[in-house]
Amino acid sequence: MTTKSDNRRPTSQELCLFLSRYCSWLLGCGATCIRLEKNVSRMARAYGKETDMTIMPRHVHISVWEKGAAETVTSIASMRHCSTSFNMNSRLSELSWEVADGKISFNEAVSRFDRIISNDSQNRWTVLLLVALANASFCRLFGGDAAAMAIVAAATMAGYYIKQQLLSRGLDLRIVFIACAFVSAVLGATGRLFAIGTTPSVALGTSVLYLVPGIPFLNSFSDMLCRHYICAICRFADALVLTACLSTGLCCAMLLMDVGMF
Repeated sequence: MTTKSDNRRPTSQELCLFLSRYCSWLLGCGATCIRLEKNVSRMARAYGKETDMTIMPRHVHISVWEKGAAETVTSIASMRHCSTSFNMNSRLSELSWEVADGKISFNEAVSRFDRIISNDSQNRWTVLLLVALANASFCRLFGGDAAAMAIVAAATMAGYYIKQQLLSRGLDLRIVFIACAFVSAVLGATGRLFAIGTTPSVALGTSVLYLVPGIPFLNSFSDMLCRHYICAICRFADALVLTACLSTGLCCAMLLMDVGMF
């Protein structure tokens, strides 16, 4: 049974602290700036509050106040450095709609939020398998035969497993990209070294496609359209750096395996 305390409206300070935590996690898991603005504003309106946000590449500045009140509460939160997660992104957005529709109280929203950020319910082995199958499909899309697809699937599984392990140990993402691209490209070059299949070059070229930073590129374009120019430029620069790291690992592997650059 829901008590009166469960249905109470949060103070501006309570809501501001909650929304700042919410923004830091939503930004960290790969959400666009416009999604942050919409999710936060709909939750604030549900509690009769007004908000103002400034979104920077690594920080979110948020102010909350009562309608017609002179007092404003402000909080600055750093972006949480977690891996991109569509699952967490979707669950946090669903939470904002449940708050906006009045389905849950503020206390329930805080509890739900804590559960979401502490349990990103994605099975790592399922993700590993799906990524390998997706990259093998890209190989087929570019004209690879069955042998090339098998090589790409194996190279992707090895590289992505290394990525999971290194990121869980807190290693710098740029170093992780170089290492994973190198390992995947070395395995992808086996088709040319041992004359396996009829499209070994396709296997080598597509073995590292799973590392292409598509989400940062897309998010930067979205932020540019929504006039969040600072975030757009920074996300685009991050994507370019990761692409350069991917290329570095690929080129090093091609030099080591002596399969030729061109």
